[in-house]
Amino acid sequence: MTKTKTGSLSDLKIMIVEDQAEVRAMLRNMLVEIGINQIFDAPDGRQALTFIDSAPDLINTIICDWNMPGMTGIDLLRQVRSVYPDFPFLMLTGRADMGSVIEAKSSGVTAYMAKPFSPAQLEAKLRIVRQKITD
Repeated sequence: MTKTKTGSLSDLKIMIVEDQAEVRAMLRNMLVEIGINQIFDAPDGRQALTFIDSAPDLINTIICDWNMPGMTGIDLLRQVRSVYPDFPFLMLTGRADMGSVIEAKSSGVTAYMAKPFSPAQLEAKLRIVRQKITD
């Protein structure tokens, strides 16, 4: 998986991992709105892992839902961290309780964002994630 260079968000190559097709489409539209065009997606953690294992240099950031069947977002995060300890990972979730935030942080999430969110909130969070990539 490649690191991004300093610059605009257009350098981000994002993997969306979300089980709901309409949410994946909404996220894709938001990302295009903020200037990101290199977007891949997977409907679950297992398919995301298969993609990452087969083509790790095609992405440099993961945006992932927490609640998915088969493999949850937190399970995917732990799998990614075991191979790519510093890879940018933005967790999206309807869970806003402190226990979930603590679990995500202790599992190594780069950033955490509660649903629902606006394109402006997504852009702001991605700028934070990007800053962590370039630090």
